[in-house]
Amino acid sequence: MKTISFVPLQESHLETVRNWRNSEAVSKYMYTSDTISEEQQKQWFAKISKDETQKYWVVYKNDAPLGLVSLYNIKANFKTAYWAYYIGDIERAGAGIGAKIEFKLITLVFEELKLNKLLCEVFTFNETVIKLHEKFGFKREGYFRQHIIKDNQYYDVVSLALLKSEWDTIKDYYAKLLIR
Repeated sequence: MKTISFVPLQESHLETVRNWRNSEAVSKYMYTSDTISEEQQKQWFAKISKDETQKYWVVYKNDAPLGLVSLYNIKANFKTAYWAYYIGDIERAGAGIGAKIEFKLITLVFEELKLNKLLCEVFTFNETVIKLHEKFGFKREGYFRQHIIKDNQYYDVVSLALLKSEWDTIKDYYAKLLIR
């Protein structure tokens, strides 16, 4: 079985993460597609390292880095957070890896961080990820028309969310399914 782990983002990860983020395979799903310089990456890391409303982890598969997962806009008083992830090393990903990442992150959010609601935003053209989120119980809460302008084109975005109470009713099913 392939082991998935989350390792807190460290300075030693920055160049790998920057290369992933600058790749077309990742940047086409991000709100911006600007090429990030080494200096910009270091400045970004310095900023997020001091920000308690954000958490970043490098996703490892069998002890090798595979992608990045993050929580942002964490509001402890409301027990909410947004999340995002991407797989940077697509050739090593393999079938079902997104589901394993999703399960692990949802478990961390509701069981370790004790939050009540997990939210995300996804470009409407990214139907694969929308379907994956919905498979894990996320519900569509909003549709933002022409929400993002990227490369001189407007894009619609769908907002999805999962409540802890909803997750509690389906988590055992996914735990068994992903163990196989």
